[in-house]
Parts: sequence; structure tokens; C-alpha cells
Amino acid sequence: MSDPAGWSLTGPGAGLRRIDVSGPAPYPVEIGRSILGRVGDLLGEQVRRVLVVHPESVSDVAAAVGDGASTDGSADRVVLTEVIPDAEAAKTVEVAARLWGVLGRAEFTRSDAIVAVGGGSVTDLAGFVAATWLRGIRVVHVPTTLLGMVDAAVGGKTGINTAEGKNLVGAFHPPAGVVCDLATLRTLPQADLVAGLAEVVKTGWIADPDILDLVEREPTRACTWDSPVLADLIGRSVAVKAHVVGEDLRETFLREILNYGHTLAHAIELVEGFRWRHGEAVAVGMVYAAQLAVRSGHLDQDVAARHRSILESLGLPTTYRPGRWEALLTAMRRDKKNRGDAMRLVILDGVASPIRLTGPPVELLRQAYHDICG
Repeated sequence: MSDPAGWSLTGPGAGLRRIDVSGPAPYPVEIGRSILGRVGDLLGEQVRRVLVVHPESVSDVAAAVGDGASTDGSADRVVLTEVIPDAEAAKTVEVAARLWGVLGRAEFTRSDAIVAVGGGSVTDLAGFVAATWLRGIRVVHVPTTLLGMVDAAVGGKTGINTAEGKNLVGAFHPPAGVVCDLATLRTLPQADLVAGLAEVVKTGWIADPDILDLVEREPTRACTWDSPVLADLIGRSVAVKAHVVGEDLRETFLREILNYGHTLAHAIELVEGFRWRHGEAVAVGMVYAAQLAVRSGHLDQDVAARHRSILESLGLPTTYRPGRWEALLTAMRRDKKNRGDAMRLVILDGVASPIRLTGPPVELLRQAYHDICG
């Protein structure tokens, strides 16, 4: 797996790093500062129409992306913009249908493209619309949140939510490229930056222990948007995900390790009406998975305690309220990893040693839930 150690950012445009995602539809993930102009190159010369999809909160970034996309030397390239709701409110069939209508009225063909500017919800939605319009058109992701950079924008997973659960309707549709401009993190609310670190920590537990060591040494700088520590963490986390999805695009087995902590996390999000940030739910979900591993004989309690200490050092939650088990269990039974009536969860058999726990007794699941109630 590629190692971003020693990568430093010293000024605008400096430290550009490219991490290639392999597989049936390879693409680059470019990480640096002041690199929004790279979007035009990733779109490709054949694109004549571009739809830039974004929430109101990143209108300035979207405008810069649109300007860059329209100045690639193709005078006849048309760039349209469409504002969508923020966060999970964007991931509905109604919003997707509105975007399909925009594409239809503008006569988008298979040689045209969508650019998603925003957080993970935006890349999920825009990727799904791109996957379903004419059975697939190009999409370039420009994540402006930490969560989007290290998770949602990389890997080709797209989707929308339904009343029954999160991301239950979707498609695998790799982007043509991903542009992670670290300068866009400057305006990200601190709570959102911290929440995104849960996904970074996750990649440490499943594949790269150096991430855990770095966070333990430098928790404050890990939470600082322009620090070299955070830049290093982002590069390491993206490298982990790029390796995994390059090996297993459609989540037949290996890619499931990226769902560490997510079975309970998605259930919490649904039960809480998506009022919890995704990363906050993932933090609690990882502690739950660690306790489940302890109770099933796969993990020592000190490793579970380390989960709590690392996450708490970043200001992330590690407990959940009691009295919600039945609602959580109902939601967990709808998890995408399940097969038939058998629940499947990702747990650890040691640091950087993820395994699948299939068909655990409900009582074991309930006991682990009580372990995290506080």
C-alpha cells in the first residue's frame, strides 16, 4: 500500500499528491492546496456539458470549479449549476428526480458530465444521478469536507436514502477523478472536521496502525485544518481506501472492512432521524464493534479501551443512550452486508486484522450494546 509519510504542504499548490485507484475503472485522487483547476483536466476533452451540483454553503467553491471547467480551451462547453439541500436532506429520490430533469432539459448525452462539490451527501447523490442517467455518465468529485475526502468521494459507492434505511438505493459508479483541495477545509465547521476524523481513525484500525499512533501523539494538530499532521492523515486514509476499493469495487468481501463500525452507526443515524453526524455515529459504532469483538473472544479489552481513548482525545462520542436497543436492532437487520437472515458485522481479531462475524446471537449483540450505554 502506498505510504504518504514525508509528504508535506508548504504553500498554495505545494505538495500535490496523486493516489491512483486501480480496478476495472481506474482513476486518480489528487490531494493538495489550491488545485480546483484540476477539475477541467479530469473531465476530459469530449465533455461538452457539465452540471455542477452543490449545496448553498459551498457556492464560492462551486463557482470557482465552474469557471475552471469552462476555461479548458473548449469554447462550446456549457457549464450549469444546481443548488441542492445540505447534508442527508439531499439524498432523496425527489432531489435525484429534480437533477434528472435538469439533465434532460439540457440534453445531456453520455459524453457529458456531472461535478459534485460538497460533502459526502453531495457525492453520494450526484454519483447516483450520474450512474443512472443514460445508464452512466462521467462524474468528478470535489469533496469539501474531511468526511468526503477520506470516505464518500473515493470508491464509487453512490446512493440515496429511503424511509427504511440509509443508502439502500444506489449503484457502484467510479468517478473519473477526485480533487481534494485541502484549502476548502478552512471554512468547514470544527464539529464537522472532528466528525470526519472518525473515518480516518477507522482506516487506522483496519489497515494502517501508524494512523492511530499519529493521532495519539498529535490529537490537537489532527483537528487543525491546515496542519501537516492532518494532511498526512488524509493521505494515509485515502491510500488505505484506494487500495481496498481497487481490489474489490463491488464489495464482495475485502471492501466490507471499510464498514468497520458502520452497522450500528447507520442504525443510530436512522433511529436519530439523521440528526447525528455520520462520523459521530461511526465513532460509537467502532466502540460497539470493539466490545462485540471482546465478548466474542477476538479482542483484548485493552484494545477496546484504546478505541475509546483515541476517539475521546479528538472530542468524538464513545457512548450511546440506553433504551433504544429494539429500534437499533431492527435497523441493523436491514444492513447491506447481511445475507438472508444472517447478520454480518466487521470486527477486529487484532489491530489491522479485520474479520467478518456472521450470525452472532442476538443476546451477544445486546450485551455489547449495554457495554456502550452511558
